[in-house]
Amino acid sequence: MTTATPTVAVGTTRTDAPKTVAGRVRKRLNSRTATLVSIIIALFWTVPTFGLFISSFRPEDQIKTTGWWTFFTDPQFTLENYQQVLFGRSSSSGQLASYFINSLAITIPSVLFPIAFAALAAYALAWINFRGREWVYIAIFALQIVPLQMALVPLLKFFSTGVTVAGIQVLPAWDLVDEQKFAQVWFAHTCFALPFAVFLLHNFISQLPGDLMEAARVDGASHPKIFRTIVLPLITPALAALGIFQFLWVWNDLLVALIFAGGGDETAPLTVRLAEMAGTRGNEWQRLTAGAFVSIVVPLIVFLSLQRYFVRGLLAGSVKG
Repeated sequence: MTTATPTVAVGTTRTDAPKTVAGRVRKRLNSRTATLVSIIIALFWTVPTFGLFISSFRPEDQIKTTGWWTFFTDPQFTLENYQQVLFGRSSSSGQLASYFINSLAITIPSVLFPIAFAALAAYALAWINFRGREWVYIAIFALQIVPLQMALVPLLKFFSTGVTVAGIQVLPAWDLVDEQKFAQVWFAHTCFALPFAVFLLHNFISQLPGDLMEAARVDGASHPKIFRTIVLPLITPALAALGIFQFLWVWNDLLVALIFAGGGDETAPLTVRLAEMAGTRGNEWQRLTAGAFVSIVVPLIVFLSLQRYFVRGLLAGSVKG
């Protein structure tokens, strides 16, 4: 009985096949057709944003009566929209300056806390052997499918009444005044971000060379020293990518901040005020053009400052080298 053996073309090996496929894909992506398609997609994506940017500098009567493209035939320029949005005193104006500070106070800790906790947890799950490690990782991975909305009511009850087991108060209620409610938002955003953060960083950390870790242990390095001196510098791209994702999510969030911060002037972020800025009847919507660009300044700075790590971080854990 004979068995058929697969044939391989002369001059090629099995390991050459993936490289050949990757080369063909790269060649197609570098073609003129692919470049043209990319330019068309970019135009369709940026033209509405460009129109919104132009409208933010147009007078109110022009915004409400003509399209943004008429700016090129009848250019009228004003900074009144931005002045009203940032420093206006009327109830219908934006007054976004104070809300801008609130957004920073919410976003920065809500980014740093989950990144720090997830990096420690991911290292432990990847390089520390303990019983039930695989089950813990599976449980963390499964938490990603839980909708955020399902946790809002239990978490709000936890803040307001604490935790009681068999009639015994295990954890007290968070009796916080308005200025202290930032802590509730930090806690909520950290809880919601940890499953994905641990999953992403674990995939990246687990692919670090085992020989490097073993050599550090032979030299007498403890786990904290290995994590601080070896792991952290190597996972910088993943940390940057995760930081960008988390920053954009928290900065643009309305639901979590509105529920756990209370929506007052002392704690409400930009998104809450933007939702109110159109007026009760929606007749002040011209200020939304300027308010939208005020709200994207900080995310744009964050993305541009970390963009060199972004692509590498997106590929973290996707391919084993």
